[in-house]
Amino acid sequence: MNGENSNVNNIYRLDGRVPVVKAIPFGLQHVLAMFVANLTPITIIAAAGGLSQSEIAILLQNAMLVAGIATLIQLYPLWKVGSKLPIVMGVSFTFVTVLSTVAANYGYPTVMGAVLVGGIFEGTIGLFAKYWRKIISPVVAASVVTAIGFSLFTVGARSFGGGYTEDFGSAQNLILGTITLVVCLVWNAYAKGYLKQLSVLAGLIVGYIVAIAMGKVDLSAIMAGGFVALPKLLPYAPEFNMGAIFSVCIIFLVSAAETIGDTTAMVATGLNRDIEDKEISGSLACDGYASTISSIFGCPPVTSFSQNVGLVAMTKVVNRFTIMTGAMCMILAGLLPPVGNFFASLPESVLGGCTIMMFGTILTSGVQMLAKAGFTQRNITIASLSLSVGVGFTTASEIDLWHIFPEVIQSVFSVNVVAVVFVVAIVLNLILPKNMEVDIIEE
Repeated sequence: MNGENSNVNNIYRLDGRVPVVKAIPFGLQHVLAMFVANLTPITIIAAAGGLSQSEIAILLQNAMLVAGIATLIQLYPLWKVGSKLPIVMGVSFTFVTVLSTVAANYGYPTVMGAVLVGGIFEGTIGLFAKYWRKIISPVVAASVVTAIGFSLFTVGARSFGGGYTEDFGSAQNLILGTITLVVCLVWNAYAKGYLKQLSVLAGLIVGYIVAIAMGKVDLSAIMAGGFVALPKLLPYAPEFNMGAIFSVCIIFLVSAAETIGDTTAMVATGLNRDIEDKEISGSLACDGYASTISSIFGCPPVTSFSQNVGLVAMTKVVNRFTIMTGAMCMILAGLLPPVGNFFASLPESVLGGCTIMMFGTILTSGVQMLAKAGFTQRNITIASLSLSVGVGFTTASEIDLWHIFPEVIQSVFSVNVVAVVFVVAIVLNLILPKNMEVDIIEE
């Protein structure tokens, strides 16, 4: 196609065709931004469940395929499942703590049973979002998005230092992260036209080349596992434990809050408008039901990736066809081990050099949303108290304000700033009088 039907400028529009050759780099950029983070949760949870390295390798392969399929459903909905928005899906970090506990105590098949039921639970709640959507007012959404930005700062910093490796914070890792960050900044400052939006990809490529020169990449592992690998359905038959299901369903509610925040931020920054009820409903339904599909492939839940929301906020590239090329790359990575191994060989510090800048855009997006909601006395009270409680009660390492609560409550709130901010903001939004400013003036 040519002419107006296929134009590179369509990358800034939700719909419209982009020449495939020019679309692929943007799609690939989204894949590289989330690839390592998509695989890490499985490694942690599976290890807690006592799975062998060969078993984990199969699950990692399946995870890439599932992430690609879930992203396609978000982009091009099936019935009411999917938001029709440029959302990239991947295996969620939010569930790592609770699923690791379930895996260690009950075994990995019980994890799959809990994820299967929990996914149906969130998906069904999502379909009925229009009935409860009003409790999430603009100030609540703005507070949650700001909290997501806060929560990702430590993720970006850890990646910058090398991730969960023995040489975390080494000179090599810091140099790699710095080089990647500098390339992103220079490219963003001096590139022209649509090429300016490929700053993350440019940084990742240069950082990867430098990492190879520094001996930080094991190229021999790329061909490990053969050339083609078909996915395995039900590698573990689900087992059902009511305690595990209850705990996981609670975390699915937390994940739903994060998805609402991610989706709202993406629409606000990428499309410059307010999110619609059907988009929230579709994104949550996809989160849930795609997680159920994920359990069939032996993988933990999938959700919208904040890394990619940050990328959209930074580049303004929102074209669904363009993001779809990235989803196809993930599916290929799930079927062709060399492709997946190549993506997985990207050093964490190189990824950190790019993401540390992207994560900042999510926090600033939250601030912009708060400004749009209005700095009324009521909104200031909701935002300031929810953020101070959420950030303060979960990031102060020298105190533990949650130790008197049951383990289920601790696993949900003790280290999850987004969950605490969401609950506090919702409660305040429900109990504070709507005419708060009038009362203050009269007094």
